[in-house]
Amino acid sequence: MKISIEKLTFDCIIGILDFERDNEQKVVIDISFEYDFLNEENFIDYSKISSEVEKLMKEKKFELLENAVIEVDKYLNKNYPIKNLKIKISKPDILKNCIVSIEH
Repeated sequence: MKISIEKLTFDCIIGILDFERDNEQKVVIDISFEYDFLNEENFIDYSKISSEVEKLMKEKKFELLENAVIEVDKYLNKNYPIKNLKIKISKPDILKNCIVSIEH
């Protein structure tokens, strides 16, 4: 099975600039992964993953998108039997003429 969580959007502290450390900004996260679905007892709850990723991002207050992607990757791989994990974190409002993203 493949799960895709697209456009998980929330505000958090992320970035290295002074104003980014003082004010939350919008982030958008896309996550996809595969897992072996054998029966209803081993399903993966995508709503739980969404909540856990948001909580992690808000608690850690990452300076770099790169570190955020690495930590989310480590967390999900440690806590879930998944494979082929892909993560993209975007800051849609940081620049006026584009959306900045990091993908892993």
